[in-house]
Amino acid sequence: MKRFIKSLYLRNRFFAVLIGIVLLFVLSFFSEDLYGVARLLLTILLVLTVLDILLLYRNKLGIEAQRELPEKLSNGDENDVKIKLRNSFRFTAHLRIIDELPKQWQIRDFELHTQIGSGREKLITYQVRPTERGEYHFGNLNVFTSTLLGLAWRRQQYDYDAMVPNYPSFLQLKKYEFVAFTNKLKMFGLKKIRKIGNTLEFEQIKDYVAGDDVRNINWKATAKKNSLMVNQYQDEKSQPVYSVIDTGRVMKMPFNQLSLLDYAINATLVISNIVLKKQDKAGMFTFSRKVENQIVAKQRRSQMNLILETLYNINTDFAESDFSRLYVDIKRRIKSRSLLLLYTNFETLDALHRQLPYLQAIAKTHLLVVIFFENTELAAMTKEPAETTREIFQKTIAEKFVYEKKLIANELKKYGIQAILTAPENLTINTINKYLEIKARGLL
Repeated sequence: MKRFIKSLYLRNRFFAVLIGIVLLFVLSFFSEDLYGVARLLLTILLVLTVLDILLLYRNKLGIEAQRELPEKLSNGDENDVKIKLRNSFRFTAHLRIIDELPKQWQIRDFELHTQIGSGREKLITYQVRPTERGEYHFGNLNVFTSTLLGLAWRRQQYDYDAMVPNYPSFLQLKKYEFVAFTNKLKMFGLKKIRKIGNTLEFEQIKDYVAGDDVRNINWKATAKKNSLMVNQYQDEKSQPVYSVIDTGRVMKMPFNQLSLLDYAINATLVISNIVLKKQDKAGMFTFSRKVENQIVAKQRRSQMNLILETLYNINTDFAESDFSRLYVDIKRRIKSRSLLLLYTNFETLDALHRQLPYLQAIAKTHLLVVIFFENTELAAMTKEPAETTREIFQKTIAEKFVYEKKLIANELKKYGIQAILTAPENLTINTINKYLEIKARGLL
């Protein structure tokens, strides 16, 4: 009985009709003719309500529901959550579905409305966008069923306490892997870089076709075969590429609900996958007060899974990052010349100048690319018209900070350090572009 009472809910339609009947009883004090009408309507309401409840509880199975969650969520992306429904009633059921979402989203009014015919099955899909790595716990899947009368709800609960881990954005892997190895680069903002120089590895000798570089003609093979033959080259392989992620407090700044650290983590996952597909060695490590989470650059099948699991547990420590410790650790542990993709952030020239000696020292033995972020909110402010004195003042300060970011990029290039100044949402694309450019130009 207790279980029955907990699962039964009277709908607003019932109370609206009941209030109308009560008003009729009140008016019947002034007109006795209304009293009989009010009693008749009250009787009809009670009979229909009992009939509605009997229809809802006559079938024990009622609505069968099952929530299907992915094995893991992809951070910052739209992830599909599916709900399978089956109607065991002999009537078309009107459903109100309340899925108890994880506390990270702070959504308390999420619900879905649908209807399903007798004996039918239905699949409902909705999307969720996680913005924090970690465990996401789903609560009850509540299914409220009503008949065509719509006077009462019957609640059924399913799938209590389901947990899904939220990993760095693995959904971007196939997307960017596809465009990086096809001719559809421009569709995603990726640029094709012309290969210059001869820092490529010999692959094979092939017949000359129109468009081949005449400087690569192999005259000995041409003389033997009596037709033009050319040497074909491929990008150098097995070059170590490290993603270096700053986990200091500068990376906690949020943009579009994701922190700069999460953007860097997502980009690291994608670029590591492309590096391995290009037959290079992918590695990574993080630094703040000390260097941690180091994965030696290797070319092996398990490397991507190792990088993914390591990125899952990375968080900022809100400390001032120690670039001197970073330099010492790189000098001690990375012996061969490598490409270092350093994800960090500088807001002022003074902040850069404090770390510049260490960046110069690293760049002497490795190819260093410093990747830092535009403040897109300030950039948007500079484009808005200013009318009041306060708005003019705010716009001027915003323009100063935006301009200083460009000065930081120029300052790095002046000292021979490659730099990428990018909006957070374009980080992955711009990082891939830089890697492909370095490979094409043989800079490593």
